[in-house]
Amino acid sequence: MKRNKKVALTATALSLSALLAACGGEETTSSGDGEKELDLLITSEPPSLHPQLASDTTSGAILESTFEGLTTMVEGEPVLAAAEDYKVSDDLLTYTFTLRDAQWSNGEKVTAEDFAYAWKWALNPENASEYSTILYPIKGAEEYNNGVGTAEDVAINVIDEKTLEVTLNAPTPYFLELTAFKTFYPIHKATAEADPKWYTEADNYVSNGAFNLTTWNHSGDIVLEKSETYWDTENVDIDTVNIAMVESETTQMTMFDAGEIDFLGAPYGTISLDAIDRLKSEDKLNVSDMSSIYWYKFNTEDPVMQNENIRKALALAIDREGLIKNVVKGEQEPALGIVPNSVEGFGDDEGYFKDANFEEAKKYLEAGLKELGLANPADLEVKVSYNTSEAHSSIAQFIQQGWSSNLGITVKLDNSEWQVYLDKLSNGDFQIGRLGWGADYNDAYTFLEMYNSAENGNNQTGWSNDEYTALLNESITETDAAKRTEKLLAAEAVIMEEMPVAPIYYNTNLNVVSDEVENMVPDALGNINLKYVKVK
Repeated sequence: MKRNKKVALTATALSLSALLAACGGEETTSSGDGEKELDLLITSEPPSLHPQLASDTTSGAILESTFEGLTTMVEGEPVLAAAEDYKVSDDLLTYTFTLRDAQWSNGEKVTAEDFAYAWKWALNPENASEYSTILYPIKGAEEYNNGVGTAEDVAINVIDEKTLEVTLNAPTPYFLELTAFKTFYPIHKATAEADPKWYTEADNYVSNGAFNLTTWNHSGDIVLEKSETYWDTENVDIDTVNIAMVESETTQMTMFDAGEIDFLGAPYGTISLDAIDRLKSEDKLNVSDMSSIYWYKFNTEDPVMQNENIRKALALAIDREGLIKNVVKGEQEPALGIVPNSVEGFGDDEGYFKDANFEEAKKYLEAGLKELGLANPADLEVKVSYNTSEAHSSIAQFIQQGWSSNLGITVKLDNSEWQVYLDKLSNGDFQIGRLGWGADYNDAYTFLEMYNSAENGNNQTGWSNDEYTALLNESITETDAAKRTEKLLAAEAVIMEEMPVAPIYYNTNLNVVSDEVENMVPDALGNINLKYVKVK
C-alpha cells in the first residue's frame, strides 16, 4: 500500500516569485501503435458542464480537462496557464494578467473579454451560480451578486484583447489559486449569448482546455478528444478519453479488474468498500491525504433539526473510529471540527467534542426532546438522505444503527439519484443530508465560507450567525497571517457550538491505476488534469 506524505496547506501569503511558467512536460513521441486512449468512468450524469454553474466533483472532473483558467494547479502550486504573464501592484490589490495566444475549440481567439464575461455571468444574481461567492474577493463582486451593485461596478476590466485587470477588496494570498478554479474559467461569449443552453450538448460545446467534449450520450457516456487548437497540444499525450457512466461501485470494481478501465477512484469512480481489504493485500491500493471532509448537514429550517440540542445529540452519538475501522477502511481521520488538521494553523486542534460520546449525547437528546414536547426517545423520528451509492448507504446504515441503539430514536434512510439528491438539498427537502467537501484552494476559508449566510448556494443548512459572518468578514481584510488564523479559528468555534453540520471524517483519496498509465495522481484538492497524464 502506497501513501503520500501529508500535504500542509498554508494560509500565509503566497510567494509571488514562486509562480512558475506553465510546464507541459517532455514532448511525447508516438509509439506507432495508433491513438492513445484512456478509459475512465464516472458514477452519474454530470449535473452541469457549465463552469459557472458546476458545484459537484463529477462535473468538475470533466471541466478540469476541457477548460483552463488563467492559472492551473500543478503539485499544489498555481502555474500560468491561459495567462502567459501577470503583474501585481505594490499594495497586492490589483492583478494585471496578460493572456497568451490561445484558441477556443472553434478556432476563435481566447480574449480577456471571455474571462470578464464569464466572471460577471457568475455574479449576475439572475443566473443563480452556487459558487458566485468565490468571486467575492473582487471589488464590487458581492454587491452586484446581492443586487445592490451593478456589473459595471465590479472591478474586472478589459484593457485590451489580451489584458485583464482585476482589483481586489483586500490582499488575498490565495488569489492565484482561485484563478485556477472552475468558476474562474472563461466561457466563449459569442456562443453563450447566441445559445443559452450551449453547455448541455456536445454539438454546441465550446471550450479552451486540452480536450474537447466531442460526445455526450446523456446517462450513457462522454468522449473527450485532444484539442488541436489548444496552445500546448504538442505536450498532451492522450488522444481520446472514454468516460462511461456506471452507478454501481461493485460493477466499477469488476470493470477495473477486467482491464476495461484504467483508473478507479476519486474524482473518477469510487473504490468499492468490499474491495479495499483485497486491494490492500495485493498492494494495489494507493492512499493519499486529501484536504476534504465527509459530513452530515442538518436542515435547520426543519421543525426537528432547528433544535440545537437534537443536532448536538446526533453529532456526538457517531462512532467515527468504528466507522473508519469497520466500514470505510481508508485510513481516514475522525473529524471533530470543520477544518482538517492538515490546514496551516489548525494542526493543534484536538476537536470540539469527544468521539462517540454517547452519555453526553443522551443529555442533549433529553433536553431537545423536552423542548420539542416529546415524552421519550422512541417518539423522535429522523431521516437521513444520501445519493445512491453503496458506500454512502453503508455509512448511513452504520450511523442509523448507532443512533437507534445508543439514543433509542427511529432513523429512516432515503436515497436518490445524484441530480435528484442535489435538487433535494437545494430545495430544503431533507432533514439530514450527507455531503463531502474538498478544498477549492489551499486555505481554511474554503471550509468556512459557505456558511457565511443562509443564502450561500453551498450552505444548504439554512443556518446563519451574525458573529460567525463578522469573523469571516474580518478575516478577509486581516493582513497579519497569525491574526487572520485566530479569526478563522474563532469562526470555527462558533459553528461547532451550534452544530448545523456533523463532521464525520477527514477524507483520504483511494485509487487504483493501470500499469499502462503514468502521472494520474490526484492532488491534495482531489483534482486530476488529464493534460499531464500519459499512456505507455
